[in-house]
Amino acid sequence: MAGVTVSAVRKRYGSVETIHGVDFSIADGEFVVFVGPSGCGKSTLLRMIAGLEDISGGEISIGSRVVNDVDPSDRGTAMVFQSYALYPHMTVAQNLSFGLRMNGNPAADTERRVAEAARILRIEPLLDRRPKALSGGQRQRVAIGRAIVRKPEVFLFDEPLSNLDAELRVQMRIEIARLHSELGTTMIYVTHDQTEAMTMADRVVVLRAGRVEQIGAPLDLYDNPVNQFVAGFIGSPRMNFLAAESLGGGRLKLPNQGGAEIGLAAAQGLAAGQKAVLGIRPEHFAAAGQGNCDLHLAIDVAEHLGATSYLYANTKVGEPVVVQAAAVRSAHAGDRVAVSIPAARAYLFDPNGARRA
Repeated sequence: MAGVTVSAVRKRYGSVETIHGVDFSIADGEFVVFVGPSGCGKSTLLRMIAGLEDISGGEISIGSRVVNDVDPSDRGTAMVFQSYALYPHMTVAQNLSFGLRMNGNPAADTERRVAEAARILRIEPLLDRRPKALSGGQRQRVAIGRAIVRKPEVFLFDEPLSNLDAELRVQMRIEIARLHSELGTTMIYVTHDQTEAMTMADRVVVLRAGRVEQIGAPLDLYDNPVNQFVAGFIGSPRMNFLAAESLGGGRLKLPNQGGAEIGLAAAQGLAAGQKAVLGIRPEHFAAAGQGNCDLHLAIDVAEHLGATSYLYANTKVGEPVVVQAAAVRSAHAGDRVAVSIPAARAYLFDPNGARRA
């Protein structure tokens, strides 16, 4: 096993730079997830670690070895792709062993490794089947098993669950987390799904436009986002953002909310008249009168999911607000509701740089 260090790494395609001096370190045995919107550079960064993309600047180390000029096959990594890429004419056992056989690995050791991977992934009954006889989840297990038999120092996963339906995605998230617990190997996982990142990672690297916005444990990112982008990306549904203006002395008014006011410690340093953005997560609203600032909303859509409900609403001026409420079964589109913002649950952001205030 080995850790991974990325130092000032850049990627250029001609005159266009897509990765802008990225720095981070991944500890030996850590499970780290790269997350961000499409086009943010997370897959490109993973491919550079794997050696499938050349780097334009900086340094990548796996363990104590700089691997900038090391062939992908010699880096000690194994990659699992979105596409299963199984050989259709081979059985599961033959797919698992193919790489080892091509490298001249001893037959007895190959057989032992295949059996061990099948045990870990619980696919022993499938070893004689061909891919066409497998479900999507079973095919993905085989693809992961093909990486396991190589005994890599670092596992690399590039959106491996994207082709699965919702139920299988949940099941495979659990399987991959269990796999990491059993193997204890360093794993780097790429996804655009923040739910996967929050549920699987030891730490999350949030990327935007080829830059690292924040790195931290999932709950650290949820509780303490450094800027409005991270606050909006981590958490589902996303955080609500409301226009605000300082009244001085730590008081804010919400001009689009009928002039409602709220006092925040984070607003103490704002001069009167200074603009800001107030953030509040859907699950942090309180009942009307129980917080520090009441909002009056018109419901556009009500989603009732059993244990909880999501109310998609608007203020009088059309500012969108999403409210999570426990089993509000009586709420319907067209209804008006009142909710309250607890000051202790609110966030404040600079509207220009969108940094946390």
